[in-house]
Amino acid sequence: MRNTNVLILTDDAEFARLLTACWQVERQLPGICLVTSEFWKEADTSSPDLIVVGPLKDGKLGDVLRSMEPNTALILCAPSEAGELGLLRKKYPKLLHVPLREDWTQVVLLLAGESLRRTEALKLARQAERHAAQYANQATLGRYMYDMKHNMNNALTSLLGNAELLLLEPGGLSAQSLAQIKTIHTMALRINEVMQRFSSLASELREGETQSQVETEEVNSTSTPRR
Repeated sequence: MRNTNVLILTDDAEFARLLTACWQVERQLPGICLVTSEFWKEADTSSPDLIVVGPLKDGKLGDVLRSMEPNTALILCAPSEAGELGLLRKKYPKLLHVPLREDWTQVVLLLAGESLRRTEALKLARQAERHAAQYANQATLGRYMYDMKHNMNNALTSLLGNAELLLLEPGGLSAQSLAQIKTIHTMALRINEVMQRFSSLASELREGETQSQVETEEVNSTSTPRR
């Protein structure tokens, strides 16, 4: 939960003190920000993963809730009627209500922990999806380069061959043209080295995939019970 953020929104200093103190003794502590209803709209909340709403001044709860997004993960610590809670849950599907009883701090920490772990898991899943998409794009580029390897080698062979033919008759070239052809020849050789390394790497990857497939088949064959 170290990569998650919690916003405590309350006008009750004792509520904020108790909840923060209980959180401080937890092994995994999220980033915590405190704000009152007076400065709620002006506060830089940095998109908190969870908002814990404690006691507010009269008439402030409705204003605060109306300013929140419907998908906000929200823990409401306040006495509320059953009908009122039903309406709030329809508008805020992620809302959790904690009555202000003696054990309210333990209940809040338990619910917050589960909510933040779920949020962190979703973040990791989205990150994995982004990485998978990036790797898929790189794999597509790699396959394209591999498919074009033959054409690239043919072009390099032609380029090197013509450059070498021109270098065999340096007398018909100016000093500047000769230097430029030598540069073309040298750069073509470097590109050829890169292509050779790419071909070698592609072969190594294919061998690795084949070996991995063989090992998987061997494991499956040994783990399959004989009849």
